[in-house]
Amino acid sequence: MTRVMVFGSFDPLHEGHRSLFRQAKRYGDELVVAIARDVNIRKLKGHEPRQKEERRLTTVEREESVDLAILGDEEDFLKVIQEQRPDVIILGYDQQTFNDEELRERLAARGLHPAIKRAVAFKPEMYKSSKLKEQNHKKTGLKE
Repeated sequence: MTRVMVFGSFDPLHEGHRSLFRQAKRYGDELVVAIARDVNIRKLKGHEPRQKEERRLTTVEREESVDLAILGDEEDFLKVIQEQRPDVIILGYDQQTFNDEELRERLAARGLHPAIKRAVAFKPEMYKSSKLKEQNHKKTGLKE
């Protein structure tokens, strides 16, 4: 059985994320989705998550393509990969926590050698979390 893994905030979940799940599922039999912890969203993105991690986890768990949804680690981004041992990792087209080569090197140092691939963007002009957030602010007149 081939295990595939993706990562993200999914805050909120949208069609671009669903496309990522479908693309990832094509590479294997089992899709594991790691959801960013609230503390890591604050660290990496510099803002509060719109939805708390438990709600995002529950939402992702309900997705048809997803076999297992889990919360990431609060301190070590790679720990969840070490625990799940995927055969393939699919990164979002715009994920930038690590570049592909740096990720390969860090995983190899832990004895892990999954294939690493990039997903293709799905209508990024519409389905990108930052764009959706911006559109919502325009509709409501609210700013963060």
